[in-house]
Amino acid sequence: MQMQTKLMLGTALVSVMSMGYITQAVAAPAMEKCYGINAAFKNDCKSPGHSCAGQDKIARDTKAFIAVPAGLCAKIDGGSTKEG
Repeated sequence: MQMQTKLMLGTALVSVMSMGYITQAVAAPAMEKCYGINAAFKNDCKSPGHSCAGQDKIARDTKAFIAVPAGLCAKIDGGSTKEG
């Protein structure tokens, strides 16, 4: 019985360690700031007149950004990686 318990614990430990490697392999994509695509009160951070996320009252503000996966901003109509 003791040998079976050790085997089960060893298998569980290997499984948990494997999940750590799998999680690292599926890491989040690189993000970039995309200006001019925000909805009102849906910006990620800092625009003229405030310094926190969700405070921009103007939709599609060229001075407010949303963080998007790298490369996506160029594909969005009105999106720019440079502040307007």
